[in-house]
Amino acid sequence: MKNIEKYKPQYFKPVVMNFDWINQDFPTKAPIWCSVDLRDGNQALINPMNIETKIKYFKMLVAIGFKFIEVGFPAASNTEFNFIRKLIDENLIPDDVTIQVLTQIRTHIIEKTFESIKGAKNVIFHFYNSTSKVQREQVFKKSKEEIKELAVNGAKLIKKNAENFAGNLRFEYTPESFSGTEIDYALEVCNAVIKEIKPSEKQKIIINLPSTVENAMPHVFASQINYMCSHIDSREFVEISVHPHNDRGCSIATAEMALLAGADRIEGTLFGNGERTGNLDIVVLALNMYSLGVDPNLNFNNLMDIKSKYEEYTEMKVGLRHPYAGELVFTAFSGSHQDAISKGLEYKEKLDINEWNVPYIPVDPHDLGREYDGNLIRINSQSGKGGVNFVIKQALKKEIPENLREQFSYHIKIISDTKKRELSTAEICNEYVHFITTQGKC
Repeated sequence: MKNIEKYKPQYFKPVVMNFDWINQDFPTKAPIWCSVDLRDGNQALINPMNIETKIKYFKMLVAIGFKFIEVGFPAASNTEFNFIRKLIDENLIPDDVTIQVLTQIRTHIIEKTFESIKGAKNVIFHFYNSTSKVQREQVFKKSKEEIKELAVNGAKLIKKNAENFAGNLRFEYTPESFSGTEIDYALEVCNAVIKEIKPSEKQKIIINLPSTVENAMPHVFASQINYMCSHIDSREFVEISVHPHNDRGCSIATAEMALLAGADRIEGTLFGNGERTGNLDIVVLALNMYSLGVDPNLNFNNLMDIKSKYEEYTEMKVGLRHPYAGELVFTAFSGSHQDAISKGLEYKEKLDINEWNVPYIPVDPHDLGREYDGNLIRINSQSGKGGVNFVIKQALKKEIPENLREQFSYHIKIISDTKKRELSTAEICNEYVHFITTQGKC
């Protein structure tokens, strides 16, 4: 690779790296989930959603079980503002759901944001400013003290405006590009905001720590989170939230380790939609927990319907190999894999075992609204006798006689290899009927 000398780590490690948290195997309870699909995800779309589509998406998120939904950046456009007003004016927000709105620390934007949420019952007012060394020096050209003062003044202004808000209002502060900020300085800014907000048991503050641009291995980010959890003021009144992006392709591991390190809350999107390589994929993180027997408190029993609606609403595509939701993720073409899956299902059925432990398949596709037939085993030139027998058994409710399985499977392999494509279930069944009537002499 050329120009290697241009690159070096852009993150700042805590002075003391504590790894006690890594002794845990996995998170044993669901985090507080916050969907940012309608803000962070939407702003990254080629064609942002219109109001009608955003309403549909909001209702889908509610049906999945999200209790905290960032609905937009009200001052960004009329569509954003009018969408939030429609949610409130038409009473579309369930009483147990809290909407979250985002604002920069600018007077007119804060005032516009408060105007957008008038009449809402439960709101998180999310304000942010960037604290990273790169942003301070290159974008804002401000000192550390000036950036901290901006955050504190924002907190003061928001508290003043909140005095006239009738609903239940909480505050969330984000030091944007936290992962590129000197840790002690990030802590200093967050503590200054906490001091100004004065959180309590009834009105906790959310401190959201994003890897705005993922720039470190997951254990480094988790160590930053652990340091903040251990040193932040009024910890009992603070929810530590993380907002991982996926620039290094590690957002799932980053989030899982951050939870082990003390984070309380996760912000992310369905299927990882978002700027550049996207946000943390909540579907994957939640189902990773599910696969270990931890209830994620989100319902993906109809995952394929959710996927279909997501693709319709966002005009984005979920990849064929996307974990849990991709068309091919529970599919085996290889003969040895097919044989193991077939025997695993047979073993489970014969012994009436409830625990899921089938070779090559991490979760039961049925639990996600998927079927075995057409999902688990598909046939091409790489397939074997176990896979072909599985297809016949699923389609015709009977097995190929054992003494004919190898011969028939080779017959199918030859056809697939000749045609240079996968064979459909109907084609395999037609060939089998012809094969069996000629006593295996094809």
